[in-house]
Amino acid sequence: MELVGVNVMLAAAGFLLCTSGGSAAPMLCHFDSRALCVFEGRQYSLGDTWMDACMQCTCLHPVGVGCCETVHRPVDFPAWCEVRVESLICKVSLVQTADPRLPCYPGEGIRDPGHGSLKQHLWG
Repeated sequence: MELVGVNVMLAAAGFLLCTSGGSAAPMLCHFDSRALCVFEGRQYSLGDTWMDACMQCTCLHPVGVGCCETVHRPVDFPAWCEVRVESLICKVSLVQTADPRLPCYPGEGIRDPGHGSLKQHLWG
């Protein structure tokens, strides 16, 4: 019986890896072995899925629940940018850390705003 539990756990881990979009930017996944397959009062069966904000959850009964983000976060961007996720619509934006109202377009000739101010300070 213990071997069956190990096989089910390995299958659950493989399922989460396969559904998390392995070739794209890493997505966050969580597994809770004590979670019940219940969400907002509805009972789910093995293999059933549901959405919770930007997380897609899967019932892996009797071993728990696995959830993975549905948004792909960028991983290669300048240090002066940051990732913002609008959880109501699951939209990812790359914005400038100094002023999050402004978008960040790495690789399009826009430089770190701090470099310009340093140049003005030294030469101005």
